[in-house]
Amino acid sequence: MERKMFYGAKPDIFFKAKWLRENMTAAEKLLWKQLNKNKLGFRFKPQHPIDVYIVDFYCHTLNLAIELDGESHKNSKEYDQDRTFELENFGIRVIRFNNSEVFQNINKVIAQIKYVINECRVNKDTT
Repeated sequence: MERKMFYGAKPDIFFKAKWLRENMTAAEKLLWKQLNKNKLGFRFKPQHPIDVYIVDFYCHTLNLAIELDGESHKNSKEYDQDRTFELENFGIRVIRFNNSEVFQNINKVIAQIKYVINECRVNKDTT
């Protein structure tokens, strides 16, 4: 069954996403504790397949993806920009944080996420 929230993701992407959920990074685990169980008022899913991509956290209701960039992303800025562009073509808003931001000031990260959630809610209400 095809569901819009996956934007045509193939079975191999789901398999990889499951593996990533079972092997989350320390930064992902820390942020997930803050997002899990609708703690911010909306359901987020970790390691969510979208087309050929897997986003770190996704809220389907808001069309919002949260990406965490670790050491491996230092040399992939162009890829990350292209990926963000593709996700935005699906109408998905993408916000990014460095792992160091999550570790050093999780409260600031959560505050920024809440701000974007509010923007997404306002935009949904006006459309």
